[in-house]
Amino acid sequence: MKDRLSDTMESVKSTLSPLAPLVKRRWFKGLVMAFILFGAFWGLPAIARAADPTGTDTFNANPNSAVNMAWTLITGFLVWFMQLGFAFLGAGLIRSKNQTNYWTKSFMDFCIASLGFWAFGFALMFGGSKLFPGLDDGNAWIGFSGFFLSGGAYDVSTIMMWFFQMVFAATATTIVAGAVAERMKISAYLAYAFIIGALIYPLYGKWIWGGGWLGSLSIAGAAGARDFAGSSVVHMVGGLAALIGAAMVGPRIGRFNKDGTPNNIKGHNLPFVVIGTFILFFGWFGFNPGSTLAATDLRISVIAVNTFLAGVTGAVVALYWVFAKTGKMDIIMGCNGSLVGLVAVTAPAAYIAPWAAVLIGAIAVPFMFATNHVVERVLKVDDAVGAVPVHLGGGMWGMLAVGIFADGTYLGVKGLIAGEIGQLILQLVAIGTVFVWVGVTAFLTFWAIRKSIGLRASREEELQGLDIPEHGIEAYPADSSITLGGSTPVVPKALPVTR
Repeated sequence: MKDRLSDTMESVKSTLSPLAPLVKRRWFKGLVMAFILFGAFWGLPAIARAADPTGTDTFNANPNSAVNMAWTLITGFLVWFMQLGFAFLGAGLIRSKNQTNYWTKSFMDFCIASLGFWAFGFALMFGGSKLFPGLDDGNAWIGFSGFFLSGGAYDVSTIMMWFFQMVFAATATTIVAGAVAERMKISAYLAYAFIIGALIYPLYGKWIWGGGWLGSLSIAGAAGARDFAGSSVVHMVGGLAALIGAAMVGPRIGRFNKDGTPNNIKGHNLPFVVIGTFILFFGWFGFNPGSTLAATDLRISVIAVNTFLAGVTGAVVALYWVFAKTGKMDIIMGCNGSLVGLVAVTAPAAYIAPWAAVLIGAIAVPFMFATNHVVERVLKVDDAVGAVPVHLGGGMWGMLAVGIFADGTYLGVKGLIAGEIGQLILQLVAIGTVFVWVGVTAFLTFWAIRKSIGLRASREEELQGLDIPEHGIEAYPADSSITLGGSTPVVPKALPVTR
């Protein structure tokens, strides 16, 4: 099978090689992008379902729509604010010479992914779902309506849904930044960001949330794989893309010895890590309760408490797990334990009782450590911030937890504790689908980027740090003199952060 795959790849390379010089030209890339945008826009149906761009008709039809819309948008704002949490967390775990590069990636990835989701992703994900106006056309695999939020999608409810889903797409995108930190070229990373927001994330999301085949599949009396707020749709998609990206870009210089044993490359700012975790934890109260899309759904109290309990349990278990082994209280492990607990409870948060949330948070920690062992010791992949164990490992456990702990009190979803096995089988099908879909598309994405504009910075740039070669700006310059309006330089008494 390996020989067959190798022959196929060589055939593809030989076919595309004459095009390589053309693909590398900026004008060609711009022309392709313009063609795609033009085709998608003019390919919209000429006649669209009537929309409500002012909200008057929506409010008159249902006065509760105002409070539900406010709830959904505010929780969406919280999820967007999680971008700052990811930025702080990842920046703290990497070295000072790559800070400008990392903060640029963390800021620009959601900007670019959001445009991809606006142009293509939202339509591919929710077209045909008929959840809101302008989303009529599509099937169980792919959507065909809602491009550019135009036509019938120019509606207050549809646009509300777009915003809430956009911040989820941005979250999936930014997970990769930490795993490939300190050696991936920023041009390569931002190209990936557009593709995941426009294509990779939306199509799996379609199958679960957009009226797709996974959400309607029936097995042993259970109807539809369930992922309430994104353990698979967001975290497994982002975590698996992170694993593939980190594997294809290769480890940082000095990360592994010749015998394959790993070396620890320390980060530069522990407070950043803790601040980032606080922000992410806070944002999760938008992530999970907000997924009701309605403040009038009073289950939000249960969802919020389940979220909290899983997060704090994960922190406690991870902290004491490491303490039992080393005799040291490692706050970084406490932060990671909290995050993996939150990732794990994201899928089952609405379907379980609080006692189950505690168990889910606790069991997420060994899932994290086991995934980390496989990534680092078996696959020899350099994940700079531990994104893969938290998001991929925690996401898998969260999906399984639905099929085990769902008690039937919400939307009739029942797991093993309620005497049903069908839901667990559906969850396994969904997990397998993530691995196949993201495994193939993420590999092709990073492979195409590597063959066109290149994935990795040069050895010299990596040793120097990516800040100056790629940005011309140091986060912590040795000469921190600041000239104000051409007057005498103002020299701070001390640098803000110790190197």
